[in-house]
Amino acid sequence: MSATSPGTTKRSLGSWLRERSELGVGVLLFVLGVLVLTDALTLDADFAGRGPVGPATVPLVVGCGLVVVAVLLSVDVLRGGRGEAEAGEDVDLTEPADWRTVLLLAGVFLGFAVLIGPVGFPVAGALLFWGAAYVLGSRHLHRDPLIAAALSLLTYVVFDMLLGVPLPGGPLMGVI
Repeated sequence: MSATSPGTTKRSLGSWLRERSELGVGVLLFVLGVLVLTDALTLDADFAGRGPVGPATVPLVVGCGLVVVAVLLSVDVLRGGRGEAEAGEDVDLTEPADWRTVLLLAGVFLGFAVLIGPVGFPVAGALLFWGAAYVLGSRHLHRDPLIAAALSLLTYVVFDMLLGVPLPGGPLMGVI
């Protein structure tokens, strides 16, 4: 027989965790920080070849920052701190997620990943931009593909030619 006073109720672990869902973010940040720190500490770099500031410096700072933020967030949540409800957008948080849109967007990204090799970034990027716009509700069937093609070509030119980040050109490699 449980000994509960009249004013208290037994709460399950699930409801306790639901009320402190921000702890999940803290755990995620902590795990990510530990992964970054582990990776940074296993970098093999010769001191003479790299100088006093090596390739592990920035990952070490970022990893330590992630761990510190995770601990501070978790302590705040356990002390009763709560994140503010979403007020920046007109979103009804009581409505369920639109999984159809999420799955269609995932399909568009998967299609981009599959097509970038055979057809190149300009074509795959245009399909990515147009597909994402269509899935998110844009129905301008003449304007959207043109904007997507222009945006994809601009992105290709900026990354491949101006920044020197090689992107697969596909069949358009000789044309651009």
